[in-house]
Amino acid sequence: MRNPMIRTLIGLRGNGRASVYTEPLWGLSMMLVLPYASVFMLALGVHDEHIGLLATISILSQVVFGLLSGVITDKMGRRMTTAVWDIIAWVIPCVIWALAQNFWWFLAAAVINGAWQVTQNSWDCLLVEDVDRREIPRVYSLVKAAGEFSALFAPIAAFLVSGLGLELAVRILYVNAAVIMLIKIWLLWRYSTETATGKIRMEQTKGVSIWRLLREYRGVLGLIVRSKGTIFSLVIAAIVGAVYLVNNTFWQLAINQRLGVPDELLPFFPMVRSLLSLLFYFTLIPLLTRSKHLKTPTLIGFGAYLAGQLMLVATPVPDGGAQLGTYAMLAGCLLLDAFGGGMMFMLAESLVALHVDRLERSRVMAIQRTVVMLATAPFGWISGWLSGMNRSWPFILTSGLLALGLLVAGFLWVTTHDDVDEPVVVE
Repeated sequence: MRNPMIRTLIGLRGNGRASVYTEPLWGLSMMLVLPYASVFMLALGVHDEHIGLLATISILSQVVFGLLSGVITDKMGRRMTTAVWDIIAWVIPCVIWALAQNFWWFLAAAVINGAWQVTQNSWDCLLVEDVDRREIPRVYSLVKAAGEFSALFAPIAAFLVSGLGLELAVRILYVNAAVIMLIKIWLLWRYSTETATGKIRMEQTKGVSIWRLLREYRGVLGLIVRSKGTIFSLVIAAIVGAVYLVNNTFWQLAINQRLGVPDELLPFFPMVRSLLSLLFYFTLIPLLTRSKHLKTPTLIGFGAYLAGQLMLVATPVPDGGAQLGTYAMLAGCLLLDAFGGGMMFMLAESLVALHVDRLERSRVMAIQRTVVMLATAPFGWISGWLSGMNRSWPFILTSGLLALGLLVAGFLWVTTHDDVDEPVVVE
């Protein structure tokens, strides 16, 4: 089979297969409701500044849970941690969001939802610890593609909003998300096993207190500081994380409130972006990332993502609602975002995974995520403040961040493989 992505998908076994094959259920749960999250808050009286503040509070909560994630993952094991903390981080907040009445409900959900950093750590370990290192970029591409698969079901959300109104429809979608996430959690538990590294770490940490394990982070921190590749990957991940935070919070709000796109059409934009991403993940992106040398693909990804953000800023505000020209500009923006954003998501995750110390993966990745979240946390509040003045300004901010990413990748690149003699996979 010539297509490397399809070959990797079919060839997955064990935990890699269980993790990737259950990922579309994430899309059928949260991805259906995310296009309406900010608009839903606005409809319940939460202002732009408070929406941005909630994004920052969520990140700060993630910082705390992220710092604990390595210890929890090592003591409980990759598989058990993923199951238990997915319920805490997603099912419980979805119920709160479904019942939300004001800012304080969203605040409570944001704090609890921050626990997803624990399961992100354990799930990443479950995903890649038994996978060939050379396959890691493709595996992350498959994860992203699996999540984008939910785009096919976006009309369900649009139909509900059109027929039931925004508020009731979003509450129903949050209930659906809670149920689907429970199904996903059970399936992953049923078809996964604890990794070899996970078993070793569980035995090593048995009977050791959490506080002692946290104190040992000082040694793990040294591993990060001494690795130029790890520092470089952290900078890239922080830039991509900040851009994702702003876009995830304010993109839909901007096209709805600034450009006049009606509520019932909002799900179709992430749907188109997702379908384009799927196309790119199985065609252009594998061609660009087939070599172990990832500098050029990273520069291309940053450049395309930057062009998409600038196009959104340049889209003129129409009189009396979105016009044909508005949708044409947004189509170009979606095309560039799907390609550039898809490239950078995969590459940012892959760079971190490729540079991490293999025997200390869970704790190193916990510290890495904590650092990234601390760096990105202020951008929620800053972008909310900017959006309150002009809803295009948050994307001027993201454009600046992506330009910085181009400079960092262009002039400060560090090789992505310690195994310099590792043979390149020829497709």
